[in-house]
Amino acid sequence: MQHPRLGEARRHYLDCFLRLYDGEPFLVRLLIESGRFSLYHLALVLEAAQDPARRESWLTIGLLKKWLGTLGMASGRHVDHLVGRLLEVGYLASAPSPHDGRVRILSLTEKARAHDRAWLAAHYAPLELLYPEHDYTDVLRPTAEFQVLHRRTSLGFAALGARLMLSEPHMLLFMNHAAGYPVLAALLQAALRADERHATVGYSDIGDRFGVSHTQVRKLLVAAEDRGLLKLHARGGQKVEILPELWASHDRGIAGGMYYHDVVFVATMNAAGALRG
Repeated sequence: MQHPRLGEARRHYLDCFLRLYDGEPFLVRLLIESGRFSLYHLALVLEAAQDPARRESWLTIGLLKKWLGTLGMASGRHVDHLVGRLLEVGYLASAPSPHDGRVRILSLTEKARAHDRAWLAAHYAPLELLYPEHDYTDVLRPTAEFQVLHRRTSLGFAALGARLMLSEPHMLLFMNHAAGYPVLAALLQAALRADERHATVGYSDIGDRFGVSHTQVRKLLVAAEDRGLLKLHARGGQKVEILPELWASHDRGIAGGMYYHDVVFVATMNAAGALRG
């Protein structure tokens, strides 16, 4: 939180994140809500970490339920629904285990992996800005092999990631709503570009960008206003004032995220070095 370029890194992160999801309402509706994202992310990690010789490590719906329950992130019924949706749209595949045909093993498709590579690059971009003396090339442009190693390594930090995500309840307000964080990111970006603490953005404009209704956006912003995070001005609340607590909470959130990502990156590079012998 004390880095002199944190404000610049915040701006860069928002730009990178919004380039990934802006104008992609399908991706936003599919993944941008804490339960959906947690399942997708955990599936990537568990698949990378599984060992065919260890039945308990196989990527099954049961294993996802166990992990998400341990991390306090989703109910069993919610997991069934989310897995079904990811299967339906081609982000997950399901097939009988070659070792036991009674068990169905889940796997991530190339579509899901490609999005994960772009997501990793967006989330490591601010670290490259803050610490140009460090070489993040491997994760900014990851090969398939490095992506698997990174995700396998991150399993050991799953509890840390969950704690950091749950530590900012104001951010969870947005993350627990469909398209909630993209809505916030768009408002913060608009305020920064205007060089002021106000963002004049119509609800319908934000809804169209991320595939959510005017009503959903308004409900989210009213809930944030009730918490003292922002203030709605002008007719219909079209002018949004970002209050200091929201800026501070967002900065704490991205600082925690960068800390987590850097810890995982260092561990991944150490693992890569060990594999090279």
